[in-house]
Amino acid sequence: MISNRVPLPEPEGGEPIPISALQYAVYCLRQAALIHLEQVWADNRFTAEGEVLHQVADKGGTRKVKGIRRVMALPIASRRLNISGIADMVEFYIGAEGEIPYPVEYKRGRPKLHRADEVQLCAQALCLEEMTGRPVPEGALFYGETKRRVTVPIDAELRGLTEETITALAEVFASGRTPPPTVKQQHCRACSLKETCRPDAVVRSARVWRSRMVERLIAQEEPE
Repeated sequence: MISNRVPLPEPEGGEPIPISALQYAVYCLRQAALIHLEQVWADNRFTAEGEVLHQVADKGGTRKVKGIRRVMALPIASRRLNISGIADMVEFYIGAEGEIPYPVEYKRGRPKLHRADEVQLCAQALCLEEMTGRPVPEGALFYGETKRRVTVPIDAELRGLTEETITALAEVFASGRTPPPTVKQQHCRACSLKETCRPDAVVRSARVWRSRMVERLIAQEEPE
C-alpha cells in the first residue's frame, strides 16, 4: 500500500526534474527552459483555466469510492529518471497481488494533437512503478471542457518518448542555456510566453547574422 506520506526515492543526478516541466518540453524545449531556467512566466486564459481546474486536485487527501482508494495530490518521484512531482490523483485498484496504481491527470480544454499531456501522465506512471513495485499499464487524462476521461495506455512507444523527453530536458538544464527558436510553430499562437520568446524576431536576427557572416567569408576568399 502507498499513502500520501510515502518516502520519496533519493535522486541520482542532483536536483530532480519537475514532472510538470515535461509537458512544456514536449510542446517546446525553449518554453521549458524559459520557465525553469530563466524563471519567466506569463498567464493567459489557458493557464488561468488550468489553475482553476487543479485547485480541486491540489487539496490532497484520501478517500474510498466503490472499493477504489483515491489519493489526491500525491508526491511521487523516480530515482532512476531523476524526476519528481505531484500526481493530481492516483486511484488504487485491488489486484491479485495487491493494489494497482492508476494515475489520473487533470487538464483544461480538450484532448490535444501533440502528446505533451500523455508524456506527463506516463512520467507519473513510471514513478509509481518504481515506488510501488507494481506495473502501471494505463492511466487517464480528465479534460475540463469535455468533463470526460481519456484512457491512455502506458505502452512501449509512450514510455520511449517520455524517457527521450526527460533526457533532452536534462541536457538543457545541465547546460544552463535556453535553446534558440528554429522556426515559428503553429502552437506559438497559444503560448503564454510568445511576447517574451518573440520567435519571429529571434529567428529573423539569427538569419541576418548568418547572412552577414557568409558575406564576410566570401569577401575574405575573393582575390584582390
